[in-house]
Amino acid sequence: MPNFQKGSKRARRGWAFYDWANSVYSLVIATAVFPIYYGAVTTGENDNLVRFLGIEWENTVIYSYCLSFSFLVVALLSPLLSGIADYSGAKKRFLQVFCYVGALACGGLYFFNGENVALALVLTIVASVGFWGSLVFYNAYLPEVAFEEQQDATSAMGFSFGYFGATLLLVFNLAMILQPEVFGLQDSGQASRISFLMVAVWWIGFAQVTFRRLPDRTKPGRLTRTILGNGYKALREVWNQLAAMPDVKRFLTAFFLLSVGVQTIIYVASLFGEKELNLDSTYLIGSIILIQILGIVGAQLFSHLSARFGNIKALMVSLVVWASMGGMAFALRADDPLVEYKFLALGSAVGLVLGGVQALARSTYSKMLPQDSSKHTSFFSFYDVTEKVAIILGTFIYGLLESITGNMRTSVVALSLFFVLSILVLLPIRKRFKPYLSKV
Repeated sequence: MPNFQKGSKRARRGWAFYDWANSVYSLVIATAVFPIYYGAVTTGENDNLVRFLGIEWENTVIYSYCLSFSFLVVALLSPLLSGIADYSGAKKRFLQVFCYVGALACGGLYFFNGENVALALVLTIVASVGFWGSLVFYNAYLPEVAFEEQQDATSAMGFSFGYFGATLLLVFNLAMILQPEVFGLQDSGQASRISFLMVAVWWIGFAQVTFRRLPDRTKPGRLTRTILGNGYKALREVWNQLAAMPDVKRFLTAFFLLSVGVQTIIYVASLFGEKELNLDSTYLIGSIILIQILGIVGAQLFSHLSARFGNIKALMVSLVVWASMGGMAFALRADDPLVEYKFLALGSAVGLVLGGVQALARSTYSKMLPQDSSKHTSFFSFYDVTEKVAIILGTFIYGLLESITGNMRTSVVALSLFFVLSILVLLPIRKRFKPYLSKV
């Protein structure tokens, strides 16, 4: 194992580089190219209906439901795995397994041609489980690689790396999609499918930097039924400890509410632009690239705001912006001659607050944790389960409202309400600073 020193630039940058590796999934597969490709090859025929599990579904509705299911799998698995990791010290090993599973599933999407929808949906679930499962162990390393005063900047560094790296790959993918003949490809569809292969190679390849720099403190021992259940027991222990940490419990409640909105918007934004606003796929991908660039700026901006005004106040600023976006999106109309410019303006606002809210939420929670490093995985498992249950609720509500109303606008407005509730939950924390919040 290479020399590892907590707080060193090598350790912190090595940890942050996993964001560079895995964010191509979040951008190319979850947000940009795959949702647009999926929508394009499943829309228009048979009234946008696809068959899955012997039932005909609206294409975007079943996509939302499959994402919800993937988050349910992660929410159920992560306590089990975190219990094993805490016992064995094998956080890095589990990080590697989920990384490889998720990346290979992304590569498998190359074989989706529009007819084998079941294959695409199953691989979407597996890729999502791999991505989010790896983050349980990745996030748990933050308090081990950075001291408390370094954690805001280190968390922001990770998201900045992720936005920049993913944008580089997406720009290249966009060039292939726009000019497939230049790359010797048949059409933009083939270019899109090759993009999925490139995500797999990028994710696995660059993750090796992180794997080399993070410590591997695997301890010898035999797994027993008791050890396998330690993760769920640890969740109960964390819940019990939260009774003596009311502000942390309140923060997790606010985090749950904001995650319902943020993560759902990330997953369905491109589908909204394509289906509701009839925006060209190339334009949508270009807009997403702009969002990523502004996300880098936003992550650094809110890191500075938190240093000046505190994490909670900085988070609330971002949530006010998020809450206003639902009404702005609801007002967009496909027949508006300025719809492209308005969508771009809305996307720019999303970019500025996206990096900020994600980086600050992670570092704020990290600062609140007890200093006992042996429990970091359990606490972050609780954090992860909270986020996944939120995404399950968000994607399910989004799909359900679309199936009931026949459009996505009602779903977008409903998500804004969760940001308002999150602000209300955070308000009392600003007025009450416990000793463990003195630097938050």
